[in-house]
Amino acid sequence: MESNLSRLPFRVYEFERSFDEQGAIEWFQENWNKSFVFSMVYAALIFGGQYVMKERRKFELRLPLILWSLSLALFSIIGALRTGWYMGHILITSGFKQSVCDQGFYKGPVSKFWAYAFVISKVPELGDTLFIVLRKQKLIFLHWYHHITVLLYTWYTYKDMVAGGGWFMTMNYGVHAVMYSYYALRAAQLHVPRFCAMFITLTQILQMVMGLAVNVLVHSWMQDGTCPSTWENIFCSSVMYFSYLLLFCSFFYKAYLKGKERAKAD
Repeated sequence: MESNLSRLPFRVYEFERSFDEQGAIEWFQENWNKSFVFSMVYAALIFGGQYVMKERRKFELRLPLILWSLSLALFSIIGALRTGWYMGHILITSGFKQSVCDQGFYKGPVSKFWAYAFVISKVPELGDTLFIVLRKQKLIFLHWYHHITVLLYTWYTYKDMVAGGGWFMTMNYGVHAVMYSYYALRAAQLHVPRFCAMFITLTQILQMVMGLAVNVLVHSWMQDGTCPSTWENIFCSSVMYFSYLLLFCSFFYKAYLKGKERAKAD
């Protein structure tokens, strides 16, 4: 038993190394537009679900929500550690510019599987909204807009292995690791300080600022041929990140600052 347990990390590493990233990239080159189908089905289900639930009693779903959030938290933590290891290695050995422009993230022995897993995970993550609909919680525009656009953009981008992907994915893994851990604790009805929710939103805002900065750098370095990307990709990514930045800043103000301003006025 001890021998099998001691070999487990090695087996996981071998699985990462043996992953066929070229086959995965080719599949997305041929099938990335299926993300539109997933998005349309998702939109139909959540808004149709809200209509169906309007006259029905809400579901509690506490245990399923705990398990759901915990599984996504563990996935994101492992993904953050594995992709973070690769990005840290590139930063130390080759510098910041290479970490932005490097395409090796999509084909590295460790990161290649987690790049693919990141893109694929945007489909099951749509399940977050199912809990909101069935529990009859408020579904805000930011939530479903974010899910749809991330799905479309990641499936569109992965197939081209564009520059900046390592930063985008690693940051998202890291933010989700904290966010889903928070959701799991809340679902388990454990006390979590309000500051934690504020911190998560601030990290999301910082992620959007960093995403825009990476796009500016990719655009600048693309001119000398060192950063492989396209004008279309940079434009779509910038519009997406900028819209997120506005929406998350608005959410932060309404959720954490607006009430305090009213309290002071009273």
